[in-house]
Amino acid sequence: MRCIVGPTGMDLWQLLLTLAVAGSSDAFSGSPATPAILVRASQSLQRVHPGLETNSSGKPKFTKCRSPELETFSCHWTDGVHHGLQSPGSIQLFYIRRSTQEWTQEWKECPDYVSAGENSCYFNSSYTSIWIPYCIKLTSNGDTVDQKCFSVEEIVQPDPPIGLNWTLLNISLTGIHADIQVRWEPPPNADVQKGWIVLEYELQYKEVNETQWKMMDPVLSTSVPVYSLRLDKEYEVRVRSRQRNSEKYGEFSEVLFVTLPQMRPFACEEDFRFPWFLFIIFGTFGLMVTLFLCIFSKQQRIKMLILPPVPVPKIKGIDPDLLKVNVNLNDASLRP
Repeated sequence: MRCIVGPTGMDLWQLLLTLAVAGSSDAFSGSPATPAILVRASQSLQRVHPGLETNSSGKPKFTKCRSPELETFSCHWTDGVHHGLQSPGSIQLFYIRRSTQEWTQEWKECPDYVSAGENSCYFNSSYTSIWIPYCIKLTSNGDTVDQKCFSVEEIVQPDPPIGLNWTLLNISLTGIHADIQVRWEPPPNADVQKGWIVLEYELQYKEVNETQWKMMDPVLSTSVPVYSLRLDKEYEVRVRSRQRNSEKYGEFSEVLFVTLPQMRPFACEEDFRFPWFLFIIFGTFGLMVTLFLCIFSKQQRIKMLILPPVPVPKIKGIDPDLLKVNVNLNDASLRP
């Protein structure tokens, strides 16, 4: 039999020796190994296998409590030491809630350790009450290691919106930019139809090759227009939601890719439509104004051009002035 040498071999022998001491303690005392021995064994195992990470504090700790729809919630925690070295059921969650004016003094154990995954406690609708404070505590081998208090409405973080899609609204006359309308559906488990929970949404978008997302103002509707997107770019769009008047957003939806129709770099007659209708209207109006100005400013001259004076006939040997005098005399003699 070959002996194991070197630093790794020494660490492994220390681990085996520690476990042997723990086993001998069990054999002589008839009691389980003490936590201190298990912690030392875990530290030795961590040196042999660095990939097995543990909580640096050495104690279990709450990571988050979350309600997706204001009807249920779950709380999660981390292991203080590697779970393989702990006795089953050594970590427990207890809770109390205030149903009257006084706190209930009896701590009740977690109703469901399975549904929300490993190291978690799930409270279904029969255990969930809004506007009633909860206090929870985490115990390890009977000792309280972490504790927190909250109300369910304070921990609401909705599931991601679903069914993102987009439609093209219009393309600019220059053929450079376009506007789109993005639509989505609320999270399936959020009862927004009956108004049990009111969600507002935040849309973010960016070009595919960019790293910074552009954020739009929160909206209560499930659709929002996005303006001035370049036709030669591809965009990513995502949406997240939160309970109205809350600060905590839920997770983002799946990314929606927006590929706009490609246009030719230079617009031709089919791409660029000249506004002939407006041109005719403004041209006619301008022509009419010009005519009226000419008529009023040069009325006499225009009259002379349109209606020139009739020339007086001239006959040789007849004096026009004498003719006028004779005509007047004849008129006077004919009067009674």
